[in-house]
Amino acid sequence: MADYDYLRDVARQVRRDIIRMVHGAKSGHPGGSLGCADFLTALYFEVLEHDPATFSIDGKGQDIFILSNGHISPVFYSVLARSGYFDIAELGTFRKINSRLQGHPSTHENLPGVRVASGSLGQGLSVGIGAAQAKQLNEDDKLVYVLTGDGELEEGQIWEAAMYAAAHHVDNLIVTVDYNKKQIDGPLDEVMPLGDLRGKWESFDWIVLEMDGHNMEDVVGTLRKAKGLSGNGKPVIILMHTEMGFGVDFMMGTHEWHGVPPNDEEKEVALAQLQESLGDY
Repeated sequence: MADYDYLRDVARQVRRDIIRMVHGAKSGHPGGSLGCADFLTALYFEVLEHDPATFSIDGKGQDIFILSNGHISPVFYSVLARSGYFDIAELGTFRKINSRLQGHPSTHENLPGVRVASGSLGQGLSVGIGAAQAKQLNEDDKLVYVLTGDGELEEGQIWEAAMYAAAHHVDNLIVTVDYNKKQIDGPLDEVMPLGDLRGKWESFDWIVLEMDGHNMEDVVGTLRKAKGLSGNGKPVIILMHTEMGFGVDFMMGTHEWHGVPPNDEEKEVALAQLQESLGDY
């Protein structure tokens, strides 16, 4: 049984980390990072079968996670540090000269927990399919998880990958879409409407689930359900309904905080709203 109070506490601290990191670097992407804090906390602290102490690039014998929308690296780095991949104090080097914590995750820095350089939108799903097929060929029963942004679904490569995964029965793959309905230029419906997103994925022969990305019980339960549906001949996708900037009132309800750091005053307001939790770096 998951300790949901603990998971919510971790997610709250992850959000504090995000605010501090982006403020300290004076650059970065707080909006989507804040929106995905509950999901990545649930994944790394409850669902993912992984061991930071034995991390390897190939991921043999462990679940693999790929962050396709790599611009939300602050939330990824925070969860990696707080689950034991590297020292929490290193979060303070985010986007600094010679830091391993680049604006987009990179394998060049050999940062534990990062297996794929990402941020070139549309590519992560294809990489995830390759990793999942490698596990099938190696008779490795662990799973591959991929997170994409909803604006990222405007990339044609996503739909080529979707066709391929279904046609080749890549059924050890669980994809989550951060469905906040906003991207850097504005609301999705104004930039490039996605239409019936559930119907699209079903027509590509994927198993489709939906969840509230800010309800920890729903996130954990849906991820477990998705895991239980693996191995049935079809890939699984979760449409995760979130709010960009969740947890900080002046960042919510708008796309304008997609890639804008808070100033000194805004940082303090945000941290006050998120409350002290678990100890800051």
